[in-house]
Amino acid sequence: MNPTTHIAFDFSEHLQSSTKPLLSFALSLTKNNSDAEDLYQDTVFLALKNKDKFSSGTNFLAWLKTIMRNTFINNYRKQKRFQAIVSKGVGGYFFGRKPAENTTETDMNIQEIEKLINGIDERFKTPFLMYFTGYSYEEIANQLDLPMGTVKSRIFFARKHLKVSYNNLFSN
Repeated sequence: MNPTTHIAFDFSEHLQSSTKPLLSFALSLTKNNSDAEDLYQDTVFLALKNKDKFSSGTNFLAWLKTIMRNTFINNYRKQKRFQAIVSKGVGGYFFGRKPAENTTETDMNIQEIEKLINGIDERFKTPFLMYFTGYSYEEIANQLDLPMGTVKSRIFFARKHLKVSYNNLFSN
């Protein structure tokens, strides 16, 4: 092959030269320097992890910005889902009442909920708590090295256990 027609693509060099525009783009998405830096780091990590998926000859910066935008959107959705779970209760099974004020009664409710969660078998509790804190099913499956169906069923059974325990606790 003629060396003048083929120029090797140096991934690291292009990634390094994209730092400033990526940080600017991250800041435009997050409106916060600290969050922008975190988003930049996540983007660089994902770019390095998936560099084999980059097609030479395409716009490298556009590819990076797509990764960044998708990461930002996924994080935003995860955060919204977590806020929705906390405000309405775990999968609709918890907190049948209005949010309580910071009182002794609230402390008792939190202790009761912690007791209910601690009563779940460890096989079910770990995936449930990961899902509750915002991990996706896929992330949980990868981290725990379990099939996706197993993760989903364990979360389902944890919720079911919590619902029954909660109803038993407050039906007396």
